[in-house]
Amino acid sequence: MTVLIKNIKTLYGIREQENGAIRGKSLNSINTLNDAWLLIIDGIIADYGTMSNTDAWQNLSLTNLIDASGKLIIPCFVDSHTHIVFAKTRESEFVDRINGLTYEEIAANGGGILNSSAKLHLSSEDELFNTAWSRLKKCIKNGTGAIEIKSGYGLSVEDELKMLRVIKRLKTVSPIPIKATFLGAHAIPLIYKNNRAEYIHLICDEMLPLLAKEELADYCDVFCDSGFFTPEETDLILKKAKTFGLKPKIHANELGLTGGVQVGVLNEAISVDHLEHTSKIEHDILYNSNTMATMLPSTAFFLGIPYPDARAMINADLALCLASDYNPGSSPSGRMSFILSLACIRMKMTPTEALNAATINGAYALELENICGSITKGKLANLIMTQSAENIDLIPYNFGEDLIEHVFIKGEIFE
Repeated sequence: MTVLIKNIKTLYGIREQENGAIRGKSLNSINTLNDAWLLIIDGIIADYGTMSNTDAWQNLSLTNLIDASGKLIIPCFVDSHTHIVFAKTRESEFVDRINGLTYEEIAANGGGILNSSAKLHLSSEDELFNTAWSRLKKCIKNGTGAIEIKSGYGLSVEDELKMLRVIKRLKTVSPIPIKATFLGAHAIPLIYKNNRAEYIHLICDEMLPLLAKEELADYCDVFCDSGFFTPEETDLILKKAKTFGLKPKIHANELGLTGGVQVGVLNEAISVDHLEHTSKIEHDILYNSNTMATMLPSTAFFLGIPYPDARAMINADLALCLASDYNPGSSPSGRMSFILSLACIRMKMTPTEALNAATINGAYALELENICGSITKGKLANLIMTQSAENIDLIPYNFGEDLIEHVFIKGEIFE
């Protein structure tokens, strides 16, 4: 299949080759090409150029010719942090927060993660697969071209494996790349409330060997934060996971300066995610590491908690990533364009910074930089074509709608 998109007003996100994640002030720079064309062969970006030089495709037999006059082409978003396998929504907790209960108070009353765990236990694998597949298709329709999905609502051997098997099934049908993350250490189940060590033993000595045997996960995550898992417990779990070939990606510093960044970097985590609370200490630690700083602004929006200090992290020359945290309790949406809007409006990132953080740096946060996240020859043709637009600033500016005309997955319009 040979597809040509011609008369592109501006082609954004061009990278000739991968030279690492984008850091600091460089996030505000993006390579573009005006009045451009893009050639896709068998789902892969084959070439691009300006309409003043069309020799590369003049004699080709095209399967599809698309006129993008007045429109922009950008790489699809890479959503590196989601929890889209869940049983039921949690709108009652939404009302509880309106009525004054905090996230921690809801969790202490058996809500939050434990609520989702109880509902998931009653759901079959097929039911979980069908609802997650529906959510995944909506994410793709909204411009996501690669995604990470976590377990973590099982909190038992049987149910964690059930979730991970659902994610493995999604990998087989998904048109976009998926990375699977084991998050058995999402919360302490009520039956282990007075015996935390026993649950950590269950994670390390029963869950990890079984999921490794079935090759169900790429990463291991731990919710290292106030009221959940301590840095010492996190370190123990991550080190055990490494013996089974699982790299760390952890929840860190959502609820306070609780040492999550430190233990993540110590274990060479691919990313530390949330970061609503950081200081110069955390910035310095991240600067001297290869760990991606991943921010989830829709969680702060939905819960009414502080936003990550993106400007301080950019000034500290860190590599920043944006993701949706799509989950039923604290971020019930996978619309990445809204994530860009929040990053710009509430975290004072520029649209260019936000786009880089949600595309190429998202790809680095999933170790997918060689196949997606930018306009690069040889990468997957996972692309967004906007409606008529002057520039990418309009994507976060129009926070209530997606300016998407088409999403291309491997060069084909996704329907």
